[in-house]
Amino acid sequence: MEVAIRLRAKAGRIMMTHRIYTTSFANVYPHYVAKAERKGRTKAEVDAVICWLTGYSAKELAEQLEKETNFERFFAEAPELNPARSLIKGTVCGMRVEEIKEPTMREIRYLDKLVDELAKGKAMEKILREG
Repeated sequence: MEVAIRLRAKAGRIMMTHRIYTTSFANVYPHYVAKAERKGRTKAEVDAVICWLTGYSAKELAEQLEKETNFERFFAEAPELNPARSLIKGTVCGMRVEEIKEPTMREIRYLDKLVDELAKGKAMEKILREG
């Protein structure tokens, strides 16, 4: 698998950055919705999952989409990342989410895993780690 990365300077050192960090969340969001809708789920459920994970309200989520915020900023500006997100376990893109060391990539993969669970028909209470 080819991974697209680019280099960027930060505090006098070179860092490798995955392309997804600079990708607009608004560009990927329709794919999350389409994946869920193909399996009989709704946009409202996708939004609920995103809001649960990030702490954004529906209005704040819409604003982030309108601003075309990139993934890195989307998660950096999240009002309150849900502490229960650490309960999200499993594999996404061949990687166990709980073993991902880089914080932003782990948040992105948590979201991917939640959307996967939604598309697989899992109950919202289970997806949102309630009880």
